[in-house]
Order: sequence, then C-alpha cells, then structure tokens
Amino acid sequence: MIRYIDELKKEDLQGKRVLLRLDLNAPMVDGEINDVSRLERVIPTVDFLRINDAKVIIIAHAENKDGENESLIPILHHLNGYFKTEFCPTYFTPEAVEKVLAMKDKDVLLFENIRTNPGEKENDEEFAKKLSQMAEIYVNDAFSVSHRKHASVVGVPEHIPHFGGLLMKSEIEHLSKAFSPEHPFVFILGGAKFSTKIPLVKKYLDKADTVFVGGALANDVYKAKGLEVGTSLVSKVTFDMADLLDNPKIIVPMDVTVTDKDGKVSFKKPEEIQSDECMVDAGPDTIEQLKEILKDAKTIIWNGPLGNYEKGFSDKTESLVEIIADLTQNGALTIVGGGDTVASINKMDIAHKFTFVSTGGGAMMEYLVSETLPGIESLAK
Repeated sequence: MIRYIDELKKEDLQGKRVLLRLDLNAPMVDGEINDVSRLERVIPTVDFLRINDAKVIIIAHAENKDGENESLIPILHHLNGYFKTEFCPTYFTPEAVEKVLAMKDKDVLLFENIRTNPGEKENDEEFAKKLSQMAEIYVNDAFSVSHRKHASVVGVPEHIPHFGGLLMKSEIEHLSKAFSPEHPFVFILGGAKFSTKIPLVKKYLDKADTVFVGGALANDVYKAKGLEVGTSLVSKVTFDMADLLDNPKIIVPMDVTVTDKDGKVSFKKPEEIQSDECMVDAGPDTIEQLKEILKDAKTIIWNGPLGNYEKGFSDKTESLVEIIADLTQNGALTIVGGGDTVASINKMDIAHKFTFVSTGGGAMMEYLVSETLPGIESLAK
C-alpha cells in the first residue's frame, strides 16, 4: 500500500526537509523550453508541500533526444515563475551542504541534473544513502521514470520515510482503470519498437474488444503477413506472430501514407506498396476506419503516434486526437500517453478534453503490462 502526501497533516511536514523526485524532462531547443506541460503537472505537489511549510529539495533529470544530459537551468527559470527557487550545481559539496542547511520553511532548492552523477543510473547504494541524508522525507512524483531502477527512484526509499506525490497518485488511479475497463474497450498502439510493445498487444487482446496497431508497428504486421514493406521502418528482430495475425481483435490501418525515392507522397493500400516506397503514416481511409471502431467505445487507451511524427507526418495523429477528444465529451473514458502523442495534444492545446493525459511513455506501457513499476514497489515497501 502506497502512502501519498495528501494523507499527511501540516505537523508531519512543517519544517521538514523533503527530497522530491520529479521528472522535469521538458523538450528544449537551443536551451529554450519547447513544451512546459510536463513542468506544470508537478506544481500541485510542490505547492502542497510549501503550503504545509516543508523545505522542498528537488532532484530531477533532463535529456535531449540523443540521450545526452541537459542542464536544468532553463527549468529553474521556469519554476521561478511559480515560486522562488534556489539552485545548486553540485551534490554533496560544502556549497551543497550549506544551501540545504540554510533552507527555511517553504523554500525550494533545485539541484542540477541528477543523472550527471554515475551513481544514479547504477543505483549505487552509497549514492542513494547520501541523497537520503539530505532530507527527512522522500516523495516520488516522477511516474514517468518509475520504471527505471535508479538510485533516486528505488534506492532512496530504502533509507527514509517515503510517499507518493499528487501526480503519482493521479497516474496510478487513472491507468489502473485499464485493468477492469468498461466495454466496449479499444486499445490503440502506435509508434515503433514492436519488441517493447508486443507484451501490451498480447495482454490487451484478452482485455480489450479491439486492439488497433498503427504507426511503424503495423509495418511488422504487414511484413508477417508476407506483404512488401519497401524501405519502411520494421523491427530488426523477427517475431512469431502467427497467433496474433489470426486474432480478429487486431486491426491495422486499411490505407497508408507513402513516400517514394523522390519524396513524392501518396496514399495506398498496404498490399500495393512497392520495394522503393516507405510507409510513413496512416491514410485518410484509416481515419474513417477509426471513427467507426471508436464511435461506441466506453474506454479508449492510446499510446504512440500513427505516423513518423519527427519527420512531419503528424496530421493523421492530430485527426485521431480530435476524434478521441470529441468522444470524451460524449462520456468515454479516454487515457493517452507517449511523447509524440502527447506532443500532438499539447500542440493543439486540448489536453483538457481528455479524461487523463499520462506523463509516461515507457512507464505507462510497463505499468499497463505489469500493473506496477519498480518505483511504485519501492514506495509500497
């Protein structure tokens, strides 16, 4: 059983140093934050701690698309728009110790990217112990990294009292509705990396009425059916999909957006693809196909775009965003996640039209498969 911070009273938090693990991994371009939506989701937890006179010590990470560490200084500037935030560039130095000891009630101190420390990803026990010594209470509000066995996620809770944050609570409450869904239930899975998503497909074939497989994942299905996939993105590993191909619950796009070697764009049926062509998105008939599939759905869960979002093929994903947003207004439970999927929703500024938008991509998928995460298990101990 996880304890959450909203179960604590003011006397439990007043004057206490709270080590707060957040995910502040907002997309940045040339040092400028490109999308603040993830940052805004953590504000209620920080506000709750400050209202109750805690001293809030934030540890977090940020990486670019190549997996390289980013500085949290742009994040610092953004947080200062909500509450005064001090910054510490180093860990466990005299400067760091001095800043921690000088904190007063309601103060917020942000440390530089936690992943600049090798002990973080290695889940080094001594590193976790040192982190825990900075505070009296630990709070994990970083659902989106709670599938990682990192020191700040699973190590620190071993040493001090620990709680889930308000965003963590909301993620678990909403995503767990997938385990006992109201029917008809449609599960939509897009993006790439079939190897990481095949467990989801297999599990939700039992739970859902329809599993729609789109994006580059559909290319693997076409290939398994013996169709030409041209230069389209497919998994390097071959999967035995015989049991999936015969399952009537699995639906793939009925038409696709294709580019040829000269960059010309056209719409084709999957069986019409030539060896020099590349499937980059769903086609217009597929959007109509999805409208029909979704029209009576009571539960809709979606993770992953329909097209190659990074190369500009986003319009079919955005069409699906509008369809599902409208169904939410008609009473459907709609839960979405995944970086590019959420980027489309934020670009259109309609996140409020969904039941819940998860901050997790990989964490969301792993939670939906395993019904727990390492970070959640650590909080439950």
